[in-house]
Amino acid sequence: MKELQELNSVRAIDAFIHDHPLSFVYISRQDCSVCHAVLPKLRSLLEDYPQIRLGWADADVAREIVSEFLIFSVPALLLFVNGKELIREGRFVQFDSLRTQIDRIYEAYAT
Repeated sequence: MKELQELNSVRAIDAFIHDHPLSFVYISRQDCSVCHAVLPKLRSLLEDYPQIRLGWADADVAREIVSEFLIFSVPALLLFVNGKELIREGRFVQFDSLRTQIDRIYEAYAT
């Protein structure tokens, strides 16, 4: 499974995005059953992309994350490349489509 870095504030997420050119941020809530089902699938998917770092934030712990990143439902999956958001998925994730999107970006940006 892909290593997961816990991010507890907007500042921590911003630093994570800044420090890792290919960064994936997963935002969830503790009482979200969909969140608990999606995370293992996402971690497994990202194993195929060693240069993408994965961070996780609990929207219940740091509520300012929701407003800062305009999160309307969880889970929210955000891929940043060089600090710019290129993929945003929410709630019910189509993993085949997500893989196709990541493949295109990874080919273009990973070295």
